[in-house]
Amino acid sequence: MSDPLEEQLASSVLMVRPLNFHRNPLAAASNAFMQVVNRSPDEEQALALQEFHGLVDALEKASVDVIVVDDTPTPATPDSVFPNNWMSTHADGTFVMYPMEVPNRRGERRQDIVDRLRSRGFEISQLIDLSAHEQSGQYLEGTGSLVLDRRHRIAYACRSARTHDAVLDDFAGQLGYSVIAFTAVDNQGRAIYHTNVMMSIGEGFAVICLQSIRSDAEREAVVSSLRNTGHEIIDISQAQLLAMAGNMLALRSVSGERLLAMSSQARASLTDDQRRRLEAHANLVSAPIISIEDSAGGSVRCMLAEIHLPVKDAHNRQAHNAEEYDHVECQRQDPDVPAGSFHGRLRD
Repeated sequence: MSDPLEEQLASSVLMVRPLNFHRNPLAAASNAFMQVVNRSPDEEQALALQEFHGLVDALEKASVDVIVVDDTPTPATPDSVFPNNWMSTHADGTFVMYPMEVPNRRGERRQDIVDRLRSRGFEISQLIDLSAHEQSGQYLEGTGSLVLDRRHRIAYACRSARTHDAVLDDFAGQLGYSVIAFTAVDNQGRAIYHTNVMMSIGEGFAVICLQSIRSDAEREAVVSSLRNTGHEIIDISQAQLLAMAGNMLALRSVSGERLLAMSSQARASLTDDQRRRLEAHANLVSAPIISIEDSAGGSVRCMLAEIHLPVKDAHNRQAHNAEEYDHVECQRQDPDVPAGSFHGRLRD
C-alpha cells in the first residue's frame, strides 16, 4: 500500500437518504444513547427524512460536496442513515468495509456505492473487506469505532461490544496505523458503544470527554498522544457527551474553509468558552436532528462518510454532481419519486 500524506479534512461526504428509518431494537442492547420513542415507524421515517434534508442543506450552504445515495427497499436497514459505520475511504485509493455487530445492519454494505463513487470520478484502487471477522463475533464499526488522526496515522478506539482488538490489529496492519485503545463509559458506567460519540479530531484540536476514560493510564496515553501531535484538547462533560457534543466532524469546504459539523443539540450544549475555542479552529455548521439522535443514538458525525479518495476524472464527477443534485431536489419536493430514478428538473 502506498502511503501519501493524507489530509485530516475531507470536502466531500457521502450520505444515505433513509427509506426504512426507525428505532432498531437489535441495536439497543449495546447502544445506551438510544431512547424509547412513542412514534410509529412511518412517523419516525418522515421525521428522519426531514432532518436528513435539513442537514444536507446546512452542509451544502457551507460549500461541502454532499453525495446523496438512496437507501434500498430490501433488505430493510433501519440504520442506513449512518454509513460511516460500514465504510471508510483513504487518500491512496483504499476503500474499507467493516464488520458490524447488529445482523440487520450488515445489509448496509453495498457494492453499488463503491461503483457509484467510481462513476463519479473517484479512484478506488484497493478494496479491503474486514467483514469476515463477523464469523468469529469480532467487530469494528468503521469510523464509529475508529477516530482517525489521518495525518499522523493514529487510530483512537474505545473497546466495546462493537470494537474488538483483533479487528483493530487487522485494520492497523493493513492500513499502516498505530492504535491507541482504551475503555470509556458514560455517567452510569455503561460502555460507550462508539468512539466517535465521545471524541472528535480536527486540524489542531480534539474534542473529547476525558471523564469517560476512568483509567488514569489510558487517559494519560490519549492526552499525551493528542498533545504530542499538536492538538488543543477541548474537554466536554458527561452531560455534553449525552447531548452528542462528542459526535462532531471536522470538514473543509470546497473553497478551503475549515468547518465543524454537529447537531443543533450538540451546539446548544457547548459553553461560551468551548464555542469560542472551537470557532478559533473552524466555522460551526449545525442542523436539528433530534429525532434521529433519540431513536438511533447517533448524530451528525455518524451520518457522514468522508470521501478522501483521489479524483481521477474531475469532469465526470462534475456531471454526476449535477445529475444527482437534480434527483435529490426532485425527491425533496416530491418524496414519491422512486429511489434510483433521475426524473428531476433540468438545470439551467
